[in-house]
Amino acid sequence: MSSACPPQSPAVAKTEISLDNGSPLLAATFAYWDNILGPRVRHIWAPKSEQLLLSDGEITFLANHTLNGEILRSAKSGAIDVKFFVLSEKGVIIISLIFDGNMNGDRSTYALSVILPQTELSFYLPLHRLCVDRLTHIIRKGRIWMYKGQSIISFLTTEITPVMELFSSMKTHGVKEGVQIKDTLLNDDDIGDSCREDFLHKAISSHLQTCGCSVVVGSNPDKVNKMVHTLCLFLTPTERKCSRLANASDSFKYDSGLFVQGLLKDATGSFVLPFRQIMYAPYPTTHIDVDVNTVKQMAPCHEHIYNQQSYMNQELYTLQKTASEEDMIPETVIHMDESFTPDLNIFQDVMHRDTLVKSFLDQIFQLQSGLSLRSIFLAQFLLILHRKAQTVIKYIEDETQKGKKIFKSLRNLKTDLDLTVEGDLSIVMAMAEKLKPGLHSFIFGKSFYTSVQERDVLMSL
Repeated sequence: MSSACPPQSPAVAKTEISLDNGSPLLAATFAYWDNILGPRVRHIWAPKSEQLLLSDGEITFLANHTLNGEILRSAKSGAIDVKFFVLSEKGVIIISLIFDGNMNGDRSTYALSVILPQTELSFYLPLHRLCVDRLTHIIRKGRIWMYKGQSIISFLTTEITPVMELFSSMKTHGVKEGVQIKDTLLNDDDIGDSCREDFLHKAISSHLQTCGCSVVVGSNPDKVNKMVHTLCLFLTPTERKCSRLANASDSFKYDSGLFVQGLLKDATGSFVLPFRQIMYAPYPTTHIDVDVNTVKQMAPCHEHIYNQQSYMNQELYTLQKTASEEDMIPETVIHMDESFTPDLNIFQDVMHRDTLVKSFLDQIFQLQSGLSLRSIFLAQFLLILHRKAQTVIKYIEDETQKGKKIFKSLRNLKTDLDLTVEGDLSIVMAMAEKLKPGLHSFIFGKSFYTSVQERDVLMSL
């Protein structure tokens, strides 16, 4: 790092966070614009470490950099701007979210930022969306906290600590970009060697139907991680780097935003998924239990997004109407898992059976194991799915004049593109959703369908 910058006076308050394995994050900061003194840092959060990588003065200098030029900010009310700085001369990268807020009746511009070494740029980039989504929701709640005159620092501490823990776990247990078939269930000599044939088929099929997002739970870390690696074969290299293996020594908590993650059950053989975090996930999730060979999945994309927005709005409304800080501190408000559970079963049985994955599995296990043939066959299968998704997108664009008209010919789409089997349609639509966000809601969400109603619609066409 460059020569140390002297800290501002008075010294900036700092909270050190203890992490088991350290953290790639150098610090997180909360800064504001002072009309007299300019950008000022209100608080610093840094991992507790024996080696001081950045002095408090350097962190303050870098955090102030994020608010330079924001005095003329003319964003819409409630807007949150994301800024990405790469400061080569300092050897750091800064991700900063700029927003307006009211603190004790005074309206000002604020910045919530995280600082990493520039050497961690390739590690961070696949996690950028996850990080921004987490910080954005922290800001939404933090604005209410500030408006009500409550302690914003204590609130931010409870929210930033899990973010640092997430980055720490991804550094030590993140899935590598190149997953080898030899480390997966697809390396078995025959289908059903490591698990039941229908279980593997259902797990991969549901994984693809939920846009490649799955959580794998079990008691044996090797068994869990083998399934995690298997599912990661069906992700892009970038999505794999946003996935996490199970920790054999200490089970991780569930973190929303990861594509695939392995989690270990406790000593009683159970694992409770936090409803709040499940609802925050950008896509619906598949739940796979490798101990009892069960596969469950959340509602389709458009219904998940609808429930997610309803939940988040209700959460913010509850924070707004809560009378005092004492009422806000308990888990029932900050980490609401029970108060906002809708009257529906989050995880449902896999309703749609498919032919695409079944045919793929039947054929790949006919190829000799231990050779590159299976890897090539897998790549061909993924290419076919990608092209089918692109064809669906193009078909819908032509039928609707690129969204100017309502799509009314689902039956024709299924017939013309050979997607008459509901599971096949769900898989291709999920992949199309990632290529063209909002497509699923455009087709199924004009008049809101529940997953059961959607099934009835699909079966009637």
